[in-house]
Formats: sequence, C-alpha cells, structure tokens
Amino acid sequence: MPETIVLIHGLWMTPLSWEHWSARFSGRGHEVLAPAWPGMEDRTVESLRADTSAFARIGVTEIADHYDRIIRGLDQPPIIMGHSFGGLVTQILLDRGLGAAGVAVDPAPPKGIYVLPPDSARVASAALRNPANRRRTVMLTPEQFHYAFCNTQTEAESNAVYERYAIPGPGRPLFQAALANFNPNAATKIDFHNDERAPLLILGGGKDHTVPAGTTRRNYKLQSKSRAATEYREYPERSHYTVGLEGWEAVADHALEWATAKAANRAVPH
Repeated sequence: MPETIVLIHGLWMTPLSWEHWSARFSGRGHEVLAPAWPGMEDRTVESLRADTSAFARIGVTEIADHYDRIIRGLDQPPIIMGHSFGGLVTQILLDRGLGAAGVAVDPAPPKGIYVLPPDSARVASAALRNPANRRRTVMLTPEQFHYAFCNTQTEAESNAVYERYAIPGPGRPLFQAALANFNPNAATKIDFHNDERAPLLILGGGKDHTVPAGTTRRNYKLQSKSRAATEYREYPERSHYTVGLEGWEAVADHALEWATAKAANRAVPH
C-alpha cells in the first residue's frame, strides 16, 4: 500500500528544494506533501525574498506545531522526512507520537548535543553574530551559501542552486538551537527515552559544513537510547545539499525503502 509522505524543508530553503525527491516518490505511487513553513505558504522564492514579515519571528515550536496540525489532519500516519531544521522538526514530531516512520537528513541538533564544530559555528554566525536577528530574517550571501550548502560543488554550480532555492531564513531557530542546553524548556528538547516513537533513520554527510557528520552521529547516539528502531547511515562525500546534489537518487531511494519497510512493519499487529 502506498504511503503518504510529508517532506519538511530546512532553514534558508523552501519546499521547492524537495522537487527531485517529491517527483521520484510520486512516480512510485506515493502521495507526497511538501508544505512550506508557516508564513511561507503558496509563495514564490522571489516573493519570499521581497517580503519576510510573515515568517521573520517564527521559531522551532511554531514550525513544529504547523506540521503537527497538517499531519493530524491526514487519514493515516505518514512517513515524515525532513532536511536540516526540517530533520530536527521531524524528530520533534515523532516524539509527539506522530508519523509511521521518520527520516532526518543532515538534521539540526536537538538539545543534548554539546559540541559546536567550527564549520557549524561559521555557518550559524550569519545570524548569531547579531542578537537582533532573533526577531528578523537573515539572507546568506552567495559565498556563505556555497560554504554552508554546496561546498563540494563549483562556485557556478552553487550559484545556480542559490538562485533557484535560497531565501532569507528566520534567525530565531538558530538562537534556539544554539542556546538549547541553557534552557530547561528548550524548543529543541526531545525525549530520547521515548520507546513508543516511530522508527527513525538519520542520514549524515561526511563533507557537510552546516551539520557535520560528527553532529549527526551524536544525534543518532542520543536517539538510540530509545527502544524504538533507530538507524544511521553516513555518506562520506556528500554536503548539506544532499537532497539535490548529484547522486541524490541513491539517498532518496534508501530513505524511501527504509521508511516504507518500517512503516509497513509498524502497521502489522503484533
């Protein structure tokens, strides 16, 4: 039975960033939903660049609540896949009891990861360098985007990705992630001992600057405290732009095959 798949994009991107995966999954008979973050719905990249007022102050909880409402409105629990901050939101939603299976691709770190690698700090500094960015959006320059997303590609290739997908991102989620370990009620807090959550696959990229593989491995170690199925796969040559980088098909196929198998097994009464 084909599964419904909900795709959650990350910071500095829109649902358009999922266009390759969405078409591939739809072509295999799945219903694919790729809703935008709140305040970004039904808008073009050009429109989002021109006016960010509707989403300038949203944070992790507002984003998670937005997808929570969408998913609870579906007939059956979907497979949830998220990239970057979308991968963190995927884990939050699974912790809330949603989803038949989840895939977190290069996920932003939840509370409990105490190491901030220099590469991650360099990317996040685009927002974190100014406290006022908690309440407004920040647009990466083409050079910053190249470093953060497309560091395994040429400048020209990165610029093409930038022009098609990049938008200003709200700074608040970055501050929430950076300060999570100092906040008992952090928006990025997850119960890693939740044995009832759906199966989770975490995917990491060996050349990812934004969320280095060491961070995804720490994320996996925390999630492995649960008795729920938890697996990790690392792609040594892939950057943060793994959902569109050449060779994305193998990543998408593994995510789909793993998630549909786990979802089907979870649906069988024991």
